[in-house]
Amino acid sequence: MTFCYLKDNTVNLTMIFSINEIMMDRLQAMTMLIKVVELGSFSAASKALNVPLPTLSRKVSELENQLGVRVLHRTTRKLSLTIAGTDYIRACKRIIEQVEEAEREVKGEYLEPRGELVITAPVMFGKKYVLPIVTEFLSLYSNINVQLILSDGNMNLFENEVDMAVRIGVLPDSSMIATQVGKIRIVTCANQQVLAQHNQLSSPYDLSNFACILLNTANTPPHWRYYLPDAQMNININISSRLTVTDSESAVSAAINGVGITQQLHYQVKDAVDTGELSIILPEFEPETVPVHLIHKSKKYMPQKMKSFLAFALPKLKSKIGALTA
Repeated sequence: MTFCYLKDNTVNLTMIFSINEIMMDRLQAMTMLIKVVELGSFSAASKALNVPLPTLSRKVSELENQLGVRVLHRTTRKLSLTIAGTDYIRACKRIIEQVEEAEREVKGEYLEPRGELVITAPVMFGKKYVLPIVTEFLSLYSNINVQLILSDGNMNLFENEVDMAVRIGVLPDSSMIATQVGKIRIVTCANQQVLAQHNQLSSPYDLSNFACILLNTANTPPHWRYYLPDAQMNININISSRLTVTDSESAVSAAINGVGITQQLHYQVKDAVDTGELSIILPEFEPETVPVHLIHKSKKYMPQKMKSFLAFALPKLKSKIGALTA
């Protein structure tokens, strides 16, 4: 009896290990497929996952063979999900999230605030508003480390493994969870010397008589927006650039030094306006304010480090932006 029991038990253990190995391989393939879909190509996913491209392609093909259906349309130009693939990728994300949540719970991330928190924000906004909040937050939570990435480009939260991001402007449709923390004015500014050299500005159309400083980034349009209250319509003014720069700090500095007029988000020029180095002009023609959001990846459950930061940062960001608007 004892021998038979051990033999049966050995067989059962072998089966369990075999099943576990199959499930781990399947989860790995699901993770690879999700990354391919998120980044839109096998080569980008290969770099992000640090997995050889042939291995990645083979794993996804094996997954399709196991399912007996095609989940991806492959062409030389792009990848797209099939109808079956759309449903399957949604289920894969739920499964992976549940596994990650279980792992975090075992590690204790759901029991107490700890671990590394990766946050990104625009450069100037991050320096003025996010960094002071992060500094205060770290003084309260000794088991949390923060990596603050300041960039004026919109980083992909999945590709760059970012937990949260500050976004200024209208958000595209996505699976992200977004909380609006305020709105910011778009203002036009110049120093008094520049304004004194020309006739008084009475409308945005008069800007053609002035030297202007343009901002050239991926997120800025090639024109300046204004609102005509009498006509109740928005207009775009094409500006002849005296100076073009790639960051707001340089544009503001040039405006302070009398190079010309610049249009910026209010927080970018607030200090210079407060000290009298710049004056806001054409306020009655300002376009609609732009929203500011704090976004994070959509998940049913969040680790305590993220919950703690959201609870701490949201009211402070709202207060700071509210005071700026007022």
